[in-house]
Amino acid sequence: MRSARFCIYAAGLLVLPIALAACDMGSGHDKVLGSVDIPSGSSVSDANTVNGAVNVASNAKAGDASTVNGSINIAADSQVADAETVNGSIKLGERAVAKTATTVNGSVTLAQGATVNGDTTTVNGGLQLAPGATVRGSLTNVNGHITVDGAHVGGGIATSNGDIDITGNAVVDGGIKVHESKGVLTVHLGKDKLPRIVIGPGATVNGPLDFEIPVRLYISDQAHVAGPINGAQAVKFSGPTPPAS
Repeated sequence: MRSARFCIYAAGLLVLPIALAACDMGSGHDKVLGSVDIPSGSSVSDANTVNGAVNVASNAKAGDASTVNGSINIAADSQVADAETVNGSIKLGERAVAKTATTVNGSVTLAQGATVNGDTTTVNGGLQLAPGATVRGSLTNVNGHITVDGAHVGGGIATSNGDIDITGNAVVDGGIKVHESKGVLTVHLGKDKLPRIVIGPGATVNGPLDFEIPVRLYISDQAHVAGPINGAQAVKFSGPTPPAS
């Protein structure tokens, strides 16, 4: 993996064609230009590219799956180590497994029964967990909608500007935190667009709810929240959805 990452950094710094050619002379699953496709049922080492997608077909295994400009698609019943991109989405199919899932500009989606054993992180993008999906670490973004529908998050949820919907029989251990936005990536939403946090009927949040900025917080009368609420006043609601805001 070190050689593959060296090629990624070298390609970003060097523009000479010979540099790109040298990087492309690694294993059959390391590229600079173009997608990397791992066939169904196969088992390979790291799958890396710079400009292109990484596609791991069903029932396949790979080491780290990484790109810079492209998506990472991990099909049903397949497995990878770290899934990393900069500009692109990450998708885990049904029952797929990854060690971590990290992007900067893009969404992360876990289908039914998919698992990330560590953290799942994006900066500008949504995070969506389908029923039966699991993130054993934290679920974190800065800007983007977070949806946990009948899924499990083991290490808490954090955002700065994202709306959060915890629905179905979802369980979130570690609480929820909305940070004050800081730094060059800050997006100021204004007073008329506060983050909207909904903990729906049947959902459970174990841990504190900490809000460093104003939010709209809605908690179902059929939800279970075990922990203090700091920085917001919860609005209780009945029925499947909260009032429009």
